[in-house]
Amino acid sequence: MMKNPIHRNRWLILPIFFTLVLATAVVRACAQEPPPHLFDKLKERLVADGFDPERIKQIYGNQEVFFEVKGVTAYFQHNEATLDYNKLTQDTWIKEARAYMHEHAEALDGAKKKFGVDPRVITAIILVETKFGRYLGKRSIINTLSTMATLSEPQPREYLWEQLPTERRFTRTEYDKKADQKAEWAYKELKAFLTYTEMHKIEPTSVIGSYAGAVGIAQFMPSNILAYGQDGNGDGRINLFEDADAIYSIASYLEHYGWKPGIDRQAAAKVVYNYNHSSYYVDAVLKIRDLLKGTTP
Repeated sequence: MMKNPIHRNRWLILPIFFTLVLATAVVRACAQEPPPHLFDKLKERLVADGFDPERIKQIYGNQEVFFEVKGVTAYFQHNEATLDYNKLTQDTWIKEARAYMHEHAEALDGAKKKFGVDPRVITAIILVETKFGRYLGKRSIINTLSTMATLSEPQPREYLWEQLPTERRFTRTEYDKKADQKAEWAYKELKAFLTYTEMHKIEPTSVIGSYAGAVGIAQFMPSNILAYGQDGNGDGRINLFEDADAIYSIASYLEHYGWKPGIDRQAAAKVVYNYNHSSYYVDAVLKIRDLLKGTTP
C-alpha cells in the first residue's frame, strides 16, 4: 500500500516552517531597533548653534543616550484618560500637605517674603505635580528631548511613525503637524537643558523626568529653569530635586505671571493657568489652597 505523501514529507515540512517563523521573529525584532546615526544631524545643529563639539560628541557617544521610542510615542496617540485631581483633595493628602508646609516652613516663608506668593498655592502645586516629590518621572531628559528634536528630519520621523500602534495613532496628517510643532519646541528645550546642565556641572544623562521632559519636584521645563529657577537653599546651584529650590522657583514663576499678595480668586486662576493650561488643574490647585486655609508655614 502506498504511503500518504503528506505524512511521508511532514518531517521535511516542519523544519522549514519553524525556520520561517524564526526568521520572521528575527526580522520583527530587528525592525524595532532604531536605525543608526539618527542623532547625527541633531549633533551638527547643536555644534552650529555654539555648543562645544567635544561635549556634544561625549554626550551622544554615551551608551545611555538613545532614540526614545516608548516615551515619545505618548505624544502621538489618542488617550482618553483624564487625571483624577479630586483624589488629591482628600483628607489624607491635605493632612500631608500641612505636614509639608511645616517641614519646609523656612523655604515657604522665604519665598513668600521674596516673591509675595501664598505658600499654600506653592504647596498645592507641588502636591498636584509630583505628590511632594514621589513621582518625578523615569524618562531620560536628554533622550526625550533629543528624540523629539529629530522629528524635523524625514528618517527619524518616519521611523517613529512606524513604531506607533496603528489602532491608537493619529492620522498621518495630524502626526506630521504635531511632529513639526514638537520638533522645534523640543530643540529649544534641548538647548536650554544642555545650557543648564553645563552651568551647574550636571551630567546630562543623569537627569530623569516626565515623558514630556519636565524636571524635578516643580516639574519645570528646562527653559523655565533658566528663566525662573532659583537657588532657594543658598548652595550656589539650582537643583529642582531639592525642595527649597523647587519652592523658590515656583514662587518666581508665579510672580512673573502676575501673582501679587491679596490677589483675588479669578486673577489667581489666570496665574496658575500659566503653570498648566488646564482649567481642571487650576481648580484642583485652588481647591487644595482653600482646604489649607489657616495653615501657615
